[in-house]
Amino acid sequence: MRRRRLPPLAALRAFEAAARHLSFRRAAAELGVTPTAISHQIRLLEASLGLALFVREVRRVALTAAGQRLYPALRDGFDAFERGLADVSRQTGRKAVTLTATTLFTARRLLPALGAFRAQHPSFDLRLHASDDLVDLAAGLADIAVRYGSGPFAGLVTEPLLSERFGVLCNPSLGLSAHEDLKRVPLLHVEWKRPDMAPDWRRWARLAGLTALAVDAGPRLTDDGYALQAAVAGHGVVVASLVLAKPELEAGLLVHPFGPEIAGEAYHVVATPENMAGADVIAVRDWLRAVVRGA
Repeated sequence: MRRRRLPPLAALRAFEAAARHLSFRRAAAELGVTPTAISHQIRLLEASLGLALFVREVRRVALTAAGQRLYPALRDGFDAFERGLADVSRQTGRKAVTLTATTLFTARRLLPALGAFRAQHPSFDLRLHASDDLVDLAAGLADIAVRYGSGPFAGLVTEPLLSERFGVLCNPSLGLSAHEDLKRVPLLHVEWKRPDMAPDWRRWARLAGLTALAVDAGPRLTDDGYALQAAVAGHGVVVASLVLAKPELEAGLLVHPFGPEIAGEAYHVVATPENMAGADVIAVRDWLRAVVRGA
């Protein structure tokens, strides 16, 4: 049989999504990657073909003539893949539900409880999609989601799960017991994608009435999970989620030596009205309720 000579599937998926949206950013959100990753995959595809597929402008992209010829073939091909996979899924009699949530929430709350879901619902396959990018539920990219924010979310059935709280966390070996102790330890910072929602040292110091605290000094990390790991290792003190750091607090790896606490937004379980009426999605919703119970 003749061997197919095809570019990597990741590059083809990136091109098809970007061509459909005419946006690298929206394609990245759909596929759960960064816009830079989409751009990289498309450049790989262009290099393998020896052709430019997009005209890149300051705030938009457009398909070249070659891109316009390629897009319908890939679109129809991926549509055929989807239909074939759906047919196979129906024949096996198993249902697959995709749940999307932020990376840290997935790691801290969902993965540890996954075994319980499988035990309770052996006929369902639960797929966890961990991403800090917003996934379009209306487009069918996931069946149900846990979203962080004020809610409700337009066009979606929205149910609050639990409220977030942030506070000072550190390794007990640092011996922090009073606000004055913060002057002798590094302050760890997390670079949130939404600075307006960030529970940072500046907000905490304002609540604590500490005008002299050097709130901008200290190491900066791009991920709140890494910041928690750094705090566990004793590299400094961080303002982080008291809800998602619960395992470390219960194990004594971290302590919350003093207040105040910063009130965060809420985590919500959301789905389209059609999906929320399905027995499989209802099962996932009920499992999420159990996951956060007692948090």
